[in-house]
Amino acid sequence: MSKHGNILIVDDDEDILTAGRLLSRRQFRNVTTCANPEQLPGLLKTSNVDVILLDMNFGPGESSGEQGIYWLKTILEIDPEAIVVMITAHGSVNTAVEAMKHGATDFIAKPWQNEKVVATISAAFKLRQSRVETEALRQTNEELIRDAAPAETDIIGHSSQLGSVLNIVRRAGPTDANVLILGENGTGKELIARELHRCSERAHNVFLSIDMGSISESLFESELFGHRKGAFTDANEDRIGRILAANGGTLFLDEIGNLPLHLQSKLLSVLEQRKVTAVGANESQPFDVRIIAATNLPATQLRNPDHFRADLLFRLNTVEIAVPPLRERTDDIMPIAEHYLAKFSRKYGGKIRTFSPAAETALIDYDWPGNVRALRHAVERAVILAEDELIGPRDLQLDYSRDPIQSDTQVMPTIYNLDQLEKDTISKALRKHGFNISRAANELGLTRASLYRRMEKHDI
Repeated sequence: MSKHGNILIVDDDEDILTAGRLLSRRQFRNVTTCANPEQLPGLLKTSNVDVILLDMNFGPGESSGEQGIYWLKTILEIDPEAIVVMITAHGSVNTAVEAMKHGATDFIAKPWQNEKVVATISAAFKLRQSRVETEALRQTNEELIRDAAPAETDIIGHSSQLGSVLNIVRRAGPTDANVLILGENGTGKELIARELHRCSERAHNVFLSIDMGSISESLFESELFGHRKGAFTDANEDRIGRILAANGGTLFLDEIGNLPLHLQSKLLSVLEQRKVTAVGANESQPFDVRIIAATNLPATQLRNPDHFRADLLFRLNTVEIAVPPLRERTDDIMPIAEHYLAKFSRKYGGKIRTFSPAAETALIDYDWPGNVRALRHAVERAVILAEDELIGPRDLQLDYSRDPIQSDTQVMPTIYNLDQLEKDTISKALRKHGFNISRAANELGLTRASLYRRMEKHDI
């Protein structure tokens, strides 16, 4: 093997130290010898040692091995991951075995055979490398888990509807119960799923999200269950599936309603058995994963057995959370809009921008067919395109082409207050034309100046 690794030999016999140094230098980069174990703490704190060869007895007449075990414990207190190989006399193998019970990796009996010593130290060095790599992977995984979480994880809003959702999250989060989240696109279902994970005892482990609607049917099993090298064309190496990758943590199955029926049965089988078999493998592997699923399908369609298996639904919705659309929680619109206004103002130039009263009215009155996602895009677009620091309704560029208000122009009014009728008519005209003053004034038969006066009068 190439010369790597740092070896420390601790023995009061100079002949053993010399022989060990000469033998180890053939294989390892650095070999340090020490005749006095009292120097061990200092050496370990100042040197990066991969393998320690430690004598069982120090001083004339010592044969109990107590000294070796004492210094073994001392080493492991300093470095719990230390690799220690004990050196013992041929007749003291039982003592060496006792040392292994206290954390020693292996032992070498004196007088030793050079080949066996080299093989033992090499195996110990490989174990040390493995432990170092495992620790590095653990730390890397922790960083990935932190980085995988979106920068914005706060759920913004104070409406009673959102409060009811968060109340269920607080109660269900600490459990291991599977959760099904229902809601339209853009309502924040993944944020709710992440909050459930954050509230759980799995919070320190991975949260893995997968869009079930984006997985092709041919790759479904490979993506979720993994595959072995050669299992199919282009399977050039083993690959772990998403389920095992999320082991110990939470797996978020987004858009579960888009999964075809024949694939639903495969997923159900895995969830029932709590074991997964990779494509091309002969043995199944158990997993410990909490499942959180989400769909934008209406509850009635989800409960249609022609579209979704009832037994899979039963497995997924131990707890069911319905996230209301933004139009049903108008108290949350302005807090969310203000949050994104501050964020995008910092991102695009740092100007402090504010919404005009008319813009706030437009935001609150809008139907938001795309929910929070559409609100976010509208605010970002306004920050980019607005010429002034005060954002007006026109800057939002809201799409009223599907606004139901436009379809009720022939309905007789039920309010006969002329001021209120004038205000409502002006508001409808402005919304119809995306707050384009010229077009709205033209449809109302007014000049731009006259429309502005009426808008000021009605605080629009």
